Amino acid sequence: MPDARTLVLSAPIILPVVPRGSVLEDHALVIEDDTIRAILPRDVALRQYPDAEQHHRDGHALIPGLVNAHTHSGMSLLRGVGSDQPLMDWLKRYIWPAEGKLLAPDFVQAGTRLAIAEMLRGGTTCFSDMYLFVADAARVIDASGIRAALGLTVFDFPTPWARTADEYFERGAEVVDAWGGHPRIRFTVAPHAPYTVGDASLRRVAARARELDVPIHMHVHETAGEIADAEQAGQPRPLARLAALGLLDQPFVAVHMTQVDEQDLNLLAGRPVSVAHCPESNLKLASGFCPVARLQAAGVNVALGTDGTASNNDLDMLGEMRTAALLAKGVSGDAAALPATRALEMATLDSARALGLDARIGSLEVGKQADVVAIDLRSLEMQPAHEPHAQIVYATTREAVTDVYVAGRPLLRDRELLTLDQSAILAESERWRTHVQNALPATTA
Repeated sequence: MPDARTLVLSAPIILPVVPRGSVLEDHALVIEDDTIRAILPRDVALRQYPDAEQHHRDGHALIPGLVNAHTHSGMSLLRGVGSDQPLMDWLKRYIWPAEGKLLAPDFVQAGTRLAIAEMLRGGTTCFSDMYLFVADAARVIDASGIRAALGLTVFDFPTPWARTADEYFERGAEVVDAWGGHPRIRFTVAPHAPYTVGDASLRRVAARARELDVPIHMHVHETAGEIADAEQAGQPRPLARLAALGLLDQPFVAVHMTQVDEQDLNLLAGRPVSVAHCPESNLKLASGFCPVARLQAAGVNVALGTDGTASNNDLDMLGEMRTAALLAKGVSGDAAALPATRALEMATLDSARALGLDARIGSLEVGKQADVVAIDLRSLEMQPAHEPHAQIVYATTREAVTDVYVAGRPLLRDRELLTLDQSAILAESERWRTHVQNALPATTA
């Protein structure tokens, strides 16, 4: 066995997330291979580990890697397509027609590369994905060094990836067989939504998730129209239907949840269900407001996601934190509804918890994986920096992210990607722009 690589990574400020709201001044993380082995005052770390590699970021804060609890990475080549339309118009008139012509392994690989490059440059070290041609996304994830929870997507209608429910489950099984032992890839079982997946398939989803011991990941209660359509068809509210089918009795990530009444709260409370809040996508599609403060008060774990760039236009988790914190205050009428410390926790530990990864990532603690982000606090726009949590949540932009580590491996240094070719990604994205434009219906291009 080769000797372990030891790195002493230090900064004037470390925000470990655990304990909540804690600030460590002039400390260092001692990283051995992929794991945090010690957190010490910087001078002590340098004395105890004199032969270690040293990386000090003056004027920076170190935070846990951000965890994007819901996105569609392969859709990044559709960034902004069909903007300013409501959800179902956007899907039926723009997205699904374009995907019907474009979806293929090369499309997903190119989109996923672009998404990962953007996420790394914004401090995201792990993301939960829901898309098609999952093995092709896994190949890009493996090469890039990022961490991911890949959704084994299920529809009850054909797509270029699979034609029948049976084929979706078969494709998912093939992905697990090929990538199940990967140290940075986890899975979810990902039925798209209550209106695209029937009861028989949902029962199979529940069984498959139990078999794999992974969460279910599903769009739920995204719009008022989704609820109204179910009720007009004589069905219960979608969340109640999922509860009756047993899906909420096991780890479940309910994405969006903008429509929540008391019945829904009662169904969520006490169950192993997390809500993946995607505030900016919900705002852009006019889908509604997730009641974050009410959910948290009921004991529901609320994670944070961006959704895909087709509906959000970016994968900026720092921006999402700010929007989530401000929106929670406005919706609840309480300025303390989602303070900066909790917003950072949502984007890190709470999102990791939703994915079943909180024992490994989401906070800077001894024994956890070294997924770390360095943020430069020295710019004029950040001065004076009185309270680092507030500065990072309310004032920082993703351009302040300078360095990113996943499992102790540097993937971004001084804003330069180390495992991805930025120039090649830009050229590839420009080639696909023409293909996307040609695939759009003539009335929408």
